[in-house]
Amino acid sequence: MQALKVAALALALSGAMTVTGAAQDGSEVDLALVLSADASGSIDEAEFALQRDGIAGAITDPEVMAAIRGGRHGRIAVTLVEWGSPGMAVQVVGWHIIGNDERSQDFAMDVRNAPRAPQSYNAIGDGMALAAELIATCPCQPTRKVIDVSGDNPDMRSKIPSPLARDMAVKAGITVNALAILQDGRLGPSGKPWLVEVYEREVIGGFAAFVIPAQTRADFARALRQKLIQEIASR
Repeated sequence: MQALKVAALALALSGAMTVTGAAQDGSEVDLALVLSADASGSIDEAEFALQRDGIAGAITDPEVMAAIRGGRHGRIAVTLVEWGSPGMAVQVVGWHIIGNDERSQDFAMDVRNAPRAPQSYNAIGDGMALAAELIATCPCQPTRKVIDVSGDNPDMRSKIPSPLARDMAVKAGITVNALAILQDGRLGPSGKPWLVEVYEREVIGGFAAFVIPAQTRADFARALRQKLIQEIASR
């Protein structure tokens, strides 16, 4: 617990905790969702642009918006975290409350325009630690809390290993789901894609937690839309 608090505080002091004015009214929302995305050195600029476009496109997708409007409150709070280097996870887009097309377009624009922070090795656990802290300080009142991790490799050099960060998030009532971007045809011992099995073992946790695979980085947008609909519509 203390290690998680210390790491989260260090990240907050680094400036990663910036909150936009779009979500400061204490609104009741159906979901507080942190999109926690891979920005490590394994992703080149073209792939990174594809990922950002996929996030922007998914949040504005008509089916995703229908899922949002179908909730009790008809709105969710969402923010974007990117991780890569140990201890260097960054909140690149602040909290937005989304309940209509205009707000979803605002978030999408911020996603596309946010600068890419310098990153190196995968640090999924540090990204989850920051995400959990952001949810704890979210300027809204969420019914449910979810961290949505997407990456193309296992955790490598987190200051807070992903299983520890996951366990602490789950104890705080947060569900951690994952999107595994597959890079090859490797299978794990149970016959599932290798990275899916790693994320099932080390990343996801909480009520009804799941992993969705993207067959390639080009498949990322499709997989993220499916994942968001499942997360938002979950009751």
